[in-house]
Amino acid sequence: MQYEAEVLPGLKSFATAELRSIPNVQVHQTSAEDAIVFEGSHQPEVFNQLRTVVAVYRVLHFAVPRPKALLGHQHFTALTAEIHRIRSANPSGAFSTFRISAAGSDSSVFRRLRAALAEHLHLTDSPDEADLLLRVRPALHRDGWEVLVRTTPRPLATRGYRLRDMRGALNATIAAVMVRQAGWAERVCNIACGTATLLIEWAAVYPGTQAIGVDTNREVLHMAAENAAAASVRPALIEADASALPFADRAFEVLLADLPWGQAVGTQAQIDDLYPAVLAQAARIAKLGARFMVITHAIDLFERSLPGSGWHLRHETRVYQGGLHPRIYHLEREA
Repeated sequence: MQYEAEVLPGLKSFATAELRSIPNVQVHQTSAEDAIVFEGSHQPEVFNQLRTVVAVYRVLHFAVPRPKALLGHQHFTALTAEIHRIRSANPSGAFSTFRISAAGSDSSVFRRLRAALAEHLHLTDSPDEADLLLRVRPALHRDGWEVLVRTTPRPLATRGYRLRDMRGALNATIAAVMVRQAGWAERVCNIACGTATLLIEWAAVYPGTQAIGVDTNREVLHMAAENAAAASVRPALIEADASALPFADRAFEVLLADLPWGQAVGTQAQIDDLYPAVLAQAARIAKLGARFMVITHAIDLFERSLPGSGWHLRHETRVYQGGLHPRIYHLEREA
């Protein structure tokens, strides 16, 4: 069976590695930066556990000259059978609405297709947000048309644990990549932890380790606690200033930070002072050789603050999301 994973541009290699860790999955090389085509005999719920992809779609190919043929008995039956299979792989009642994304989706053909699907599936046609998403497009590498059926009622990047959110919160897919890049450690400190996305993603990959989150905002820490409880994890959450961390020297092997960018969170003046202070404090509490994963969109400020901070840049990853181009910096504590 053929599937397609939607990924954030810049993170394709990490998502590919996660897919290849699943037995009997064959990943096909494609030039698209935001998609991975793969095959596997697994049921959809296996792929619904992926953490570094935005969404997974089942790809159905129809050897037809135009979408109108999807209304024919044979093709409509094949399409709806696959939709039923995907619905059965999710909790009962997870799907109540659907929508079709396609060029010309308001044409008479697609209106008829939507009406037929609504009647057969007993779902409400919703033109904007919907649980069941169908993408219809010309086949990419052969004649005919393809229908991509998302395997979950919301993107995988929209985690169920995120009960409390805030403007500027880190995308969970990016957080999952950051913790995998960091590697295992017995203790991790998440500086400026916000609503705990990095801490929760850490616990998903490295259960049983000690995770500590620090933030200066008490209300945000309450939000972090709610999200962590929803994910069944219990990080230690401490109210403290990131420029005066309450930890002993050389206490951590891994540190994580989603620093404010001065857009959704913080002002330019605040982050001008914050970045050098965070790097210095992180260097103080890091063991020699410790790893520090940082994401920021304030590229110039961060790179100006790095020399002499005690950190060596091992690698940087450029991410493209929602019109912004933040970077993930993989730092190592210098001797």
